[in-house]
Amino acid sequence: MSYVVTVETRLPDGAGELDALQQVGASALLERGFDAVEGIEGPDGVEVDVLETIVAVHPGGSILKVFVHAPSLETAEDAVGSVAAEVLERSELLADWVVESSEVKLHIDLTRESLEAADGPDVPPSDLRARLAHHTAGPAAVEGTEEDGDDEHRVDLEDQIRALAPRLSSFGPRSFGGVDPEEAEEGEETAPVASEAAELAAGALVYAAEVLIDELYDDVQTLADEETNVADCQGDLWHLAELPPRYVLAYDELFARRFLVTAIALTTRFTDGSFQQLGCLAEELVLKILLQQTHATLDLYGLLSDDVADSLDRFADGVYEDMDFEWLYDESNDGIDEDPALAGTGITPLTIGTWFTPFGDGSYVHPYAVDEEAGRQSAGD
Repeated sequence: MSYVVTVETRLPDGAGELDALQQVGASALLERGFDAVEGIEGPDGVEVDVLETIVAVHPGGSILKVFVHAPSLETAEDAVGSVAAEVLERSELLADWVVESSEVKLHIDLTRESLEAADGPDVPPSDLRARLAHHTAGPAAVEGTEEDGDDEHRVDLEDQIRALAPRLSSFGPRSFGGVDPEEAEEGEETAPVASEAAELAAGALVYAAEVLIDELYDDVQTLADEETNVADCQGDLWHLAELPPRYVLAYDELFARRFLVTAIALTTRFTDGSFQQLGCLAEELVLKILLQQTHATLDLYGLLSDDVADSLDRFADGVYEDMDFEWLYDESNDGIDEDPALAGTGITPLTIGTWFTPFGDGSYVHPYAVDEEAGRQSAGD
């Protein structure tokens, strides 16, 4: 069976963050190390075939997606974790890096689809809340009314998502319209309901970011397998088909890889506390898709209240400096961003050739994704 194993590595304790050039070098070393691996010997001598590896390096380490054929999930995780540690050890410059995790990450939507695809009298419930009750509370948990069970497990799921909120360390409750009681100014109402909604919105963004990254990896793999672009792709795509349709022929495997790395870089800055501003137009599009994923996840489980939706809107308003990129979705403006008549008008061109170009000197775009001309200028500074 095929698995996608996510390996997360980090720099050793006390090490400074990687600059842009160091990230490029580390990425090359990791890719070279895994390219030399065709197969892994797992536990008890079981063979694990390595199909492909996608590497994304950030200032604090790296995230790798390793596609393998293995007899079981546990075998895949153990084998890939071992070879990742070996690749680091063999590379003198990365020998001190630490493998933090090696796991096949599943998310609620894909698990639900897998359960719905199964059949037979002994198959667990396809609804994840009912499945949770079935396994954690025993028969008594399913003897009550369905409505009572739904309400109980909706609360459980809400608590699980809200618990993710602290991971979004670049943003506090105020970014979502909430007020932390410990930070409230004298006489300021803490608005507990709004604060709860803000916490749920923040946690849902973290959860949706994990789902988004996994699904973008799937999109990259689909385009790679078919050796095509989004316009001609026969397989199902999660998100790349949601990008502005006028450039659909340009969304090939290389573009998809750059877009994926951009999504990883952006969500990493969201969660490691380093986010300052959106770095390029591609990041604006990533955030648009991330917010759509967040709304869809909350709505699926009945958690998208008006307060939570308002919290997400406040967050978006604070992160986006403008919404110029929305022009790309307006078919009536087709070609307007390339019109020579706009020269000197102050309107920024939005052609696909500038999507990965930094907005300014203080803007960050991952070295793997940055437009070639912008990369050369950065190297010459």
